[in-house]
Amino acid sequence: MSTAPVAGRSLGTVGIATLVAAGLGYPLLIVTARVLSPADAETFLTFWGLVFGAGSAMAPIEQEVSRQAALAEVAGRRTGFGAVQVVAVCAVGVVLLGLVVMLPPVSERLFGSGGPVAAVAAAGAIGFAFQFGLRGLLMGHHRVRPYSALVVAEALVRAVLLGGFVLAGLTGLVPLTVAVAAGSFAWLVFAWRGRSTLDLKSGREPWGVIVRRMFILVLSAGLTASVLTGYPAVVKLFKTPADGDTLSALFLTLTVARLPLLLLSPVQAMAVPTVVRLSVDADGRRRLRALLAKGAAVAVGVAAVGAALGALLGPWAVRLIFGSEYVVQPWAVAGLVWSSIVLGAVMLLAAVLVARKRGNAVLLLWALVAALSVLVLWLSPGEIVVRAVLGLVVAPTVGLAVGAWLVLRERAEGTADESR
Repeated sequence: MSTAPVAGRSLGTVGIATLVAAGLGYPLLIVTARVLSPADAETFLTFWGLVFGAGSAMAPIEQEVSRQAALAEVAGRRTGFGAVQVVAVCAVGVVLLGLVVMLPPVSERLFGSGGPVAAVAAAGAIGFAFQFGLRGLLMGHHRVRPYSALVVAEALVRAVLLGGFVLAGLTGLVPLTVAVAAGSFAWLVFAWRGRSTLDLKSGREPWGVIVRRMFILVLSAGLTASVLTGYPAVVKLFKTPADGDTLSALFLTLTVARLPLLLLSPVQAMAVPTVVRLSVDADGRRRLRALLAKGAAVAVGVAAVGAALGALLGPWAVRLIFGSEYVVQPWAVAGLVWSSIVLGAVMLLAAVLVARKRGNAVLLLWALVAALSVLVLWLSPGEIVVRAVLGLVVAPTVGLAVGAWLVLRERAEGTADESR
């Protein structure tokens, strides 16, 4: 029987879950913008960017585990201990990063005097490491329904807790950040669904091999996060006292524009095993290359239309939904929308490279994107809002061109070799 209908149903189920989770995320931003002052909102959005930036950095766990699980599924066996090793190595790395964020000079720079906020951010990041491991297992073994339920549960936990805290009058930074971080631990409810897919007695790899592989992938994803959700934290490093509270509206608009990309991880996780299966024969590889070329072209067209609509409606929508104190210029909204759509295409191209085990190419791609965004932010003339938006436009656009070249330049024979 053809796998196309099955793949279509799986994509539909995950797509619905992703849309529901995205829908649950927007009320959080609306509520926090309404109950916090612009200064506190800027700090909250910096926290949000750091937590979900760490989550983006952990996305390779899901992709790598889903790759291992897909290969095990094709071979008719359970996933080996290597998947556990991937999660363990990355969890240790997150703990070390969390300790750095909690250092007073770092936490004060990012959150003012928010030492507790830094601790909550570290805890939320650790939860992501385990959640992505479970999601990779579920996706690789076609457990689409529990996978989709977990995607929704993560966002639902945040929405329910934050709503409860607001109703109880707990509207300070710490309670609201705790509500956001708690969603990272929704995986605990679903852990038993992944246990049956594991065979802990087989598939062990040398720890050094795991560390090197995941270091490259996580470093690549960390660079991704610097232009995805962690960008507010990056911009904050370049902010001077003369800039005042001018970044709160930009950060809010950026977070809204980026929220769908936080939920692109399920699509990336599906893309990895799909590329593995399509790369088995020459016909599948030809179809894959055609699909990728068309997808890149469509992304540019959609980004252009989205930018135009963003410029036309964005400033009005931001004031209407979040309050009159949040003012953002049309050109800024256009740039953020263009950046988000193009960046989504780059993320999918990177997932294809992950499936082909081309970790060095993934690292090269995201290093280029991250370096360009920082250089433009640092060296461009003008106020910080202009520089921040320009960095977000230039870097993903160049990244899309480079990513498409890296993926499409391969001949079928090379792709076949790498898929093994």
